[in-house]
Amino acid sequence: MRKPDETETWLGIQKIGRPLVVAGTVLGVGLGGFFDGIVLHQLLQWHNMVSSYPDPSVANDFRLNVVADGLFHTMAYVFTILGVSLLLRAWRLSFVPASRRTLFGSVILGWGIFNVVEGIVDHQLLGIHHVWPAGPGPVLLWDAAFLLWGLLFIGGGYAIVRGDAAVTPTPQREQAGQEQTS
Repeated sequence: MRKPDETETWLGIQKIGRPLVVAGTVLGVGLGGFFDGIVLHQLLQWHNMVSSYPDPSVANDFRLNVVADGLFHTMAYVFTILGVSLLLRAWRLSFVPASRRTLFGSVILGWGIFNVVEGIVDHQLLGIHHVWPAGPGPVLLWDAAFLLWGLLFIGGGYAIVRGDAAVTPTPQREQAGQEQTS
């Protein structure tokens, strides 16, 4: 991979930070999945993967729910391993900044993406489970809170990345880029 020009940007950051942001985001998707599966499915036992499936014979089938949770954890594992692999690859590129802040923000961003995608697909579109169907208040409230959490993580993670001087375009770099295109 060639070193991007210092004036090149990607999603509002210097393009040199892209490999680190992509790695952190993929890692965050995996870690978000693990948190959901371990904390919400196993420790708190708020739901299982198909515990709200419309057919009660599926929703109440413990063995099927355990297998579905296992497949869910497998996908979280795949995203985590892929994120770590991308991170190792990014660290080998000499031009990628070794920024813990950008990595942390990217992981939070990826976790938020996981929550939003999982919340829309599994909770709303497929209806195979909800955050806490037996909890206090309406089911939709818990599902909406999960989506809001995801959106806050996306915005917060992006803000952390954008606030890192290692990847934020400076006015001098932006001006130099505009002069080159003129």
